[in-house]
Amino acid sequence: MSTTSLKRPATMPALSQMVMQVLYQHRLMTTEQLHRLLLPEARRPVYLLRELKRLAEGGLVERVRSLRRNTRHAQLLWFLSEEGYACMDDAEESVTRQHRTTAASAVGPRQAHTIAVNEIGIAMFQHARHLGHEFGPLDWIPEVAHRLRDGQRRFEDDHVISDAVLDYTHVGTNGRRRLIRAFVELDRCTMTVSRLADKVAAYGRYFDYIPQEHERSRRPSSNRPAWQQTYSRFPRLLIVLDHPSQRVLSARTNDLGAMTSANPRLSSLAGELSIGVTTLDRLREHGPFAPIFKPLLRHQQPTDMFLRPPASS
Repeated sequence: MSTTSLKRPATMPALSQMVMQVLYQHRLMTTEQLHRLLLPEARRPVYLLRELKRLAEGGLVERVRSLRRNTRHAQLLWFLSEEGYACMDDAEESVTRQHRTTAASAVGPRQAHTIAVNEIGIAMFQHARHLGHEFGPLDWIPEVAHRLRDGQRRFEDDHVISDAVLDYTHVGTNGRRRLIRAFVELDRCTMTVSRLADKVAAYGRYFDYIPQEHERSRRPSSNRPAWQQTYSRFPRLLIVLDHPSQRVLSARTNDLGAMTSANPRLSSLAGELSIGVTTLDRLREHGPFAPIFKPLLRHQQPTDMFLRPPASS
């Protein structure tokens, strides 16, 4: 075991510390993503690659190669090694993450999904930086589970698992600060639209879910909906579609809107839930405060990430 691999994050250069923290939280990133997130002013990732090489030589990070879609050029994808996870588990500034990325999972079927979820966060980061808002490299958390009913069924049946939960602070021209907390669902158009609509409907069940008596005894004031134990307000739901065909994206947006509007539970919660759908390309190009989100459940024109109801627009 090398002496470099035994270094604690606090003794590393600042960039290496941030690389470790980002990979610990976000699991898997390309060199390009790390560059845009951690050294956005640098034209080329020379310094970043040097630090990644040091971390790899010290046994703290690993890498795999993957082919970019529609190109012949390989890209490097970075993740923490077993030693890297052990190092971060012991770091005071880290919130312990149970998920462990391995070389096998890094090249597995979830690779593209993980990279695309992180692309959403990085797009938010880049636009926040341009607009003078606050959204940092650690301000989104992937795969957050929310219990939506009692029982002993499979974990996936008793929970809705958000692809990410993000906290974005909008800073107005008058200095007014507004925290926008949002659930994020990424859809690469690989599942049926009815399955996507079912997952949207699960958020409606989560909004209404009150733990049964045997669950309430474990939590103070838990006669309230379960989400109030975690969130002061029910977060917005942002659905981001990713597909190369504009025709597929348009059809999917329309079909999802029709299915969610036809759901009686969701329709009854139209005044309570804020749900919007956009595409990853629009988010990258225009940012979250352009009118890129089509609201579901409400009949209104596309709007921004605030997803304000028509009366307060």
